[in-house]
Parts: sequence; C-alpha cells; structure tokens
Amino acid sequence: MTGGSIAASLLGYSASGPGIFSDQSDYFPMLARRRTSCYRIVVGPVSTRIEDLRRVRGTLLMGVLNVTPDSFFDGGRYDDAGDAARRIDQLLADGADLIDIGAESTRPGAAAIPAAQQILRLEPALRYALHSGALVSVDTASAAVARHALALGAQLINDVSCLADDDLARACAEHGAPLILMHARGPAASMAGFSVYPDAGYQDIVADVRREWRAARTRAVAAGMAAEDVYFDPGLGFAKNAQQSYALLARLPEFQSEGLMVVGASRKSFIASVDGAPPEERLGGSVAACLLAAARGAAIVRVHDVREVRQALRVAAVVEGESRRAASVNAEAAHAR
Repeated sequence: MTGGSIAASLLGYSASGPGIFSDQSDYFPMLARRRTSCYRIVVGPVSTRIEDLRRVRGTLLMGVLNVTPDSFFDGGRYDDAGDAARRIDQLLADGADLIDIGAESTRPGAAAIPAAQQILRLEPALRYALHSGALVSVDTASAAVARHALALGAQLINDVSCLADDDLARACAEHGAPLILMHARGPAASMAGFSVYPDAGYQDIVADVRREWRAARTRAVAAGMAAEDVYFDPGLGFAKNAQQSYALLARLPEFQSEGLMVVGASRKSFIASVDGAPPEERLGGSVAACLLAAARGAAIVRVHDVREVRQALRVAAVVEGESRRAASVNAEAAHAR
C-alpha cells in the first residue's frame, strides 16, 4: 500500500469512539486509536492541529528519514528517491504521526551542506511525503532551505543549531510554521565526538540548557514567531556527554514550562554507555528512552523505529490503566469496610 492510499483510507476515520486506550495513564498517554496515524493538515494553525492530535493520540511519533549519505545510523539507505519513498510508506504504515526529513548530517564533525545541495536531496522525498498526506518537518538550520520547504508545503522546521541564524525564525514566521528549537552549542562540525563533552561543561545541566535555549527562543520571537510555536528540544547528545544526556532525560519534567517538548533519543551514542553497542544494536535502549521521555512529558518523540516504540507505548498505557483501575477497586473496597 502506498502512502497516498494509506492517507485516503484514513481521511474518513473517526477517532471519537471509545477504545482500550481511552482510559490511559497520565504518565503513559494514549498513542493512537488508529492502526496507522497519517494525518493531513487541512485547517488551522499547525500548533493547534498538533495539540488536537495529542488529545486523541497522546505522545506523537516523529519518524526519521535522512536523505543523506553520511548520517550516523541510516546514512546512505534513503538517498535514492525510490528508497526514500518506500521509507515514507513504511513510516506511515507503522504509525508515524509526523515525518522528519533531513538532508544534512548532524553527526559530530559533519561539514555544513550548501542550501542548494540540501534542496536537491530533500525535494523528491518532501514532495512524496506531502502527496502521501504526511505532516512533515524538515530538519535544517538553513533559512533558504526552510523557505523552500515551507513553500512546497512542509509544516514544521526542526533546527538542531539552537537558532544559529535568526533568519530561520523569520522564515518560519513568514509561513506561520512552528520551529523545533533544539539546544546545542555550536555546529556539528565543532563537536569532538559522539557523547564527548567535559563533565565541567555545565554547572547545572537543566539551568544552563534552559537559559541558553530561552535566549534563542527570545530571538525567535523577536524575529516574528509566536512563543507557543517555538518547541523545546533538550538536544540529547549535542554538546553533552552520556551522563549529561541521562541527567536531562531524568529531569525532563523541569522543562514543562517551556511549552511543547520534543525529545530525540533514538539510536544515540549515550545509549552505548551502558554496553558499548553500535547504533544498529541500540533498539532496546532507544525504546526505553522513549518510554521515559513520554512518562516525563514529551509531546513528540523522534524515532527511527516507529512500530516498536508505538507498541511499547501502548503496552505501557494498558498496564498503567490496569494499575489505576486496581487501585480504584482497592480504594472502594477499603471504603466499604
């Protein structure tokens, strides 16, 4: 089944009826009532529509598509247009709520890619994803790439540079598009290595990340963006060592005041600190990190493995629902005595 036929089959679906996940836990919110969750944005600001989706589905899944030759996990797999299209179909079939397309590697030491080359890599996959009905984010720090992508119909921009260029925020403001603003310190080319950063690099990881991220958000708002359209991403693994990334993951609830939170832990190097696993063997740690992020308030988790994370979130939701029901029954029984 193609992405387009998946989208067509879902447009008439009503999610208003009751389901097993309608009594989900506050800690592990419902993922979806649909088997697949491709969704075409047709009305209203994107942030409003994302909130509507969250009320129905809980934690949203952003499926990763890198159309690059050198990304740390899937580089070279999808830089052919046909392979990228098949990946989009699979992400939608697996239940991705959004697709994040990147045309520039952000692995440590990666050189910046000119905007024209990013657009050349990006456009076939972007057009296919939009035609398939997907809600699409484009991963770029380039204002020129963002303007091109948004003009084609992309709905969000995902910036891993912590707004190195204020013009990126202006591009988003011009199109009324949300900006996922990830905390980072410097470009990928300046990073010493995977999860390599001084222990003394932060006095307090939460306070320092919050202060630096808020400064970037202030610049985005000054460039014309609405504050609620600037989404928070703590930047796990970017200018952080493994312990710092784990500390951020543990303390995610302290960032709830920053607005909608996006967390990308999938296949990242901090997971390898427990057993030295290479990226292709980090599925278990990725699923665990996503469950922890969802439990701590992440609105969106960015993942390579959509089906596996969706299944894990659903299992967690069912167990937490049963736990709450058991607690309620026990409380009623105790009151009756």
